[in-house]
Amino acid sequence: MPHLNTVEFTQNSSHPLHKKTLISILFVFLICSFCIGQNKELLLSKISASEDSITFLQIKTDTLFKSKQIISLLVLPKKNFSRFHLEIGYSQKDLKPTSSFGMSKNALAAINGSFFDRDSGGSVTYLEIHDTVIRRTRPSNLKWAKPDSLINGAIVISKDSDVLIEPAKTEQYYEQSKQEIAVLVAGSLLLINSQQMKLPKMELVTNRNPRTCLCETKESLVFITIDGRRKEAAGMTLAEAQQYLKKIGCVDAINLDGGGSTTMWMKNKGVVNFPSDSSGERTVSNALLIIKK
Repeated sequence: MPHLNTVEFTQNSSHPLHKKTLISILFVFLICSFCIGQNKELLLSKISASEDSITFLQIKTDTLFKSKQIISLLVLPKKNFSRFHLEIGYSQKDLKPTSSFGMSKNALAAINGSFFDRDSGGSVTYLEIHDTVIRRTRPSNLKWAKPDSLINGAIVISKDSDVLIEPAKTEQYYEQSKQEIAVLVAGSLLLINSQQMKLPKMELVTNRNPRTCLCETKESLVFITIDGRRKEAAGMTLAEAQQYLKKIGCVDAINLDGGGSTTMWMKNKGVVNFPSDSSGERTVSNALLIIKK
């Protein structure tokens, strides 16, 4: 039976790191190395990765980028890809909470996906599942569409269950290719091969907001939410998110829909981050799911 490991950093006081269970040595080391530069009292912990598990990590700090932040990370070691896979849950019309997508697929965890039509539902970026085009990217002059400079990346799930974060290819390329189980266009791209990607200049990028990201380290696939618009959590600009993800060891990383959509859900735990809408979890059109094979 797969299980969730839980670790919490509290960096806004002199309390040490609370170790509740196991996590990847490298991932903790990289996170702690960055945090220690901000707070000398944080204790560094090195612990081994466990088999047949995914790990939940939450960081609470008041020193990162001179602001209060709550960052939640869900780490799936690539060595466990034989036991778990990434899937894209979606709805053509109805908007549903991220938790609903997770529960409907009996997923272990979920984060909200890419941009969508908040009036009538459906993705506004290219979505393909099992060689069927579900949605095409909406022309930028229509409501809820996003500029091409923002949606410049893609999450690709290959037929052997590998996950790629890459610069978006043309819709025609993905349509003709038979190598993928699923493709979801999103953005902005934050990192490719550890290199920071150029970000467009717009308020969505330069203002601090809640953020949802997907990243890959050399060892793991990582779901990430950065809370914001709250007294306890300022959120980040995309440049700050980009810098942070590089510091903790992400090699490839992409931004997903953020703001009030930012949600991380886990089976038997529910929503584990702090969505910014006063009503709680926002309804969305698609979500990324971790499912046991």
